[in-house]
Amino acid sequence: MKGITIRAVSKKTANATAGKATKTDRDRPQRKISDAAYEAELLRLQTEFVRLQQWVRHSGARIVVIFEGRDGAGKGGTIKRITQYLNPRFVRIAALPAPSDRDRGQWYYQRYVAHLPARGEIVLFDRSWYNRAGVEQVMGFCTPQEHALFLRQTPIFEQLLIDDGILLRKYWFSVSEEEQLRRFKARLNDPLRQWKLTTMDLQAIYRWEDYSRAKDQMMVHTDVPTSPWYVVESDIKKHARLNMMAHLLSTIDYHEVAMPKITLPARPVVSDNYRRPPRELAHYVDDHVATLIGASD
Repeated sequence: MKGITIRAVSKKTANATAGKATKTDRDRPQRKISDAAYEAELLRLQTEFVRLQQWVRHSGARIVVIFEGRDGAGKGGTIKRITQYLNPRFVRIAALPAPSDRDRGQWYYQRYVAHLPARGEIVLFDRSWYNRAGVEQVMGFCTPQEHALFLRQTPIFEQLLIDDGILLRKYWFSVSEEEQLRRFKARLNDPLRQWKLTTMDLQAIYRWEDYSRAKDQMMVHTDVPTSPWYVVESDIKKHARLNMMAHLLSTIDYHEVAMPKITLPARPVVSDNYRRPPRELAHYVDDHVATLIGASD
């Protein structure tokens, strides 16, 4: 990707003020799940999410799941696995762009409220109103007064959603400094993922500690008993996906809904009253696969 260069920066851990860093569980080698075990458990969990969605449709429940975390933490990949087999008519991903001038002239939460679910819907926020606690605060996109107001109002705002019956779940994907940098470097020359890497991501590297402090402050004010934050260790993507998906399912008291049995009707007897138009009248796509088969012979 032209215009972007990633360099490692000197590491200053959160424990530096104590004189030296302490060894955490993340620093210790961890066994990784096998591909076969991962695929089997992923399919099982995805099947449960289909059942969850059927219950949501049947009960009229409304679910909001917030995905937050540093750039490259694996939020989008987890969302993709959750929604892979769900009915897209009743599950939505809210990934809002930077606010417009009109957005900035509204009540801060207003543009997010427009994406809240109706009865029988699930909405997954790939970043959310917590932008104000993270990137907006760190990069100076909001004033200190706006940031302080956000920290004070957000628990109240979320309690309004909960009181109205919305099932709200908040997940923070926690990635280490080294793993984030590794993922950024992997995106540099990957044509499928270059679009994920922006100049703003570079700020995530150089402002690591600023983002850490912003996250800690956010947690202090918004990790409340009625709307807690759940932290997902995400240095190993496959583990993070399974752990988050299993946890989310465990927090919702859903049950399997008996679906009406569908029986395919017998095909009627074919009559001689229909003739298919000549093939030459239709615009068929070229047989691209045939060229691949020929090339492989």
